[in-house]
Amino acid sequence: MFAFYDLETTGTSPAFDQPLQFAAILTDDDFNQVERVDIRCRLAPHILPAPWALAVTGVSPDQLMDPALPSWFEFSHQISDLIKRWAPATWTGYNTLAFDEEFLRQSFYQNLHPSLYQTQFDNNDRLDLMKVIYAVRERVPDALEWPIDDLGRESFKLDRLAPSNGFANHDAHDALGDVEATIHMASLIRKRAPAVWDQCLLNRDKHQVDRLLQSGHPVRLIERFGAAPPRSYFGAYAGTNPQNRNSVAFLDLDLCDASIIHANDRDLAKAVAASPKLIRTIAMNKVPSVFPVANPSAAHSSLAQLVSAHPEFHKRVGQALADRYADKEPGQHVEQLIYDGFYSADDKQALEDFTAADWRDRARIVAQLDDIRLKQLGMRLIFSNAPEFATMNYRSAASAAIRDRWLTNEPSTPWTTKATVEEQLGEIISGEVLDQNRICALQDFYHARISEVGA
Repeated sequence: MFAFYDLETTGTSPAFDQPLQFAAILTDDDFNQVERVDIRCRLAPHILPAPWALAVTGVSPDQLMDPALPSWFEFSHQISDLIKRWAPATWTGYNTLAFDEEFLRQSFYQNLHPSLYQTQFDNNDRLDLMKVIYAVRERVPDALEWPIDDLGRESFKLDRLAPSNGFANHDAHDALGDVEATIHMASLIRKRAPAVWDQCLLNRDKHQVDRLLQSGHPVRLIERFGAAPPRSYFGAYAGTNPQNRNSVAFLDLDLCDASIIHANDRDLAKAVAASPKLIRTIAMNKVPSVFPVANPSAAHSSLAQLVSAHPEFHKRVGQALADRYADKEPGQHVEQLIYDGFYSADDKQALEDFTAADWRDRARIVAQLDDIRLKQLGMRLIFSNAPEFATMNYRSAASAAIRDRWLTNEPSTPWTTKATVEEQLGEIISGEVLDQNRICALQDFYHARISEVGA
């Protein structure tokens, strides 16, 4: 079974924006529809949506604030219940691993779900059709039509690809329309590029990816960077990050020679960070586009076997991967701490109780949590959904925190600010993107919303 899905959101930051629409279609293995859902939610009190996001998706201020819609908290539980009901399924979308999946995880995290990784548990797995499209372009380019954008470059945007390949009436920037377009493209690929499709399905299993990489033979990796077309890299397994077993090193067989085995640790660190990279990083649990090489060159085979025979080299390269991110600055805001450690058994049980409780009992449960992240997020949930159970001091502090975020004078923030709103509204007006009625509606909405925090 495949669960094709898409989100429309208030902006581009999974940590500081929120989903507004979730659409999904469950199909059998032949892409026949079994069930479809299309749900929306209202805006959370602490979120200031990006004007460009509203302009592109067509979401109106009235929809954002519609009291008949579920809250973000309720919306997140509707999605969670659906994932449980549809399991096991392959959760599939277009650019979902980099975008939609991160929004789902943040929705589960910020709304105190016991598990953040629901599309990977209960025998679920994931597939990103954008990666499959890249592999088709590189391996079987005649299988699809490749549209050209306004700059004369091949476009890999779904709203161009799907119509160019026979999908009529694509309602781009509506979640359900994008889901239907994704199913159309998946069906074409399975028919026209079956070998690529089958290998991509195998790559859903990180253990299968690991076996392929550690076979001692050359492996093809297909990736795309920037506006360049997708391309193949021929490489070999060269180590595992000891701090993240899903992160492995992929040594480029065209850019390296046998001397790399004897490189010192400083040179290995440079090889990992170099551009172009001598040693790439593959996330085995993110369905990488890796393929066996049927007829590798003698030079590639020889170097791959040499690298395979030096486990000490693997260890040093793995450490180089870990060291590359050792100095990464920790997140300053609770939303950025999503991956900073697992929950304790007691807290996980408390979150199970939180889900089933009413808001009065939820306030009591939040007070008993040990994880400071969960406590902070839980208090915000009480403030947003049942403020009568939050203390006056907390309500005052929470309102001040929202005001400080929205009105900050910092030149760059990961969330939308009043200054961002003014800038984007100016761009929308000067570009004549919307008609005057919609522009006035947005201006009135933002004036009222920002005024609520005392601006």
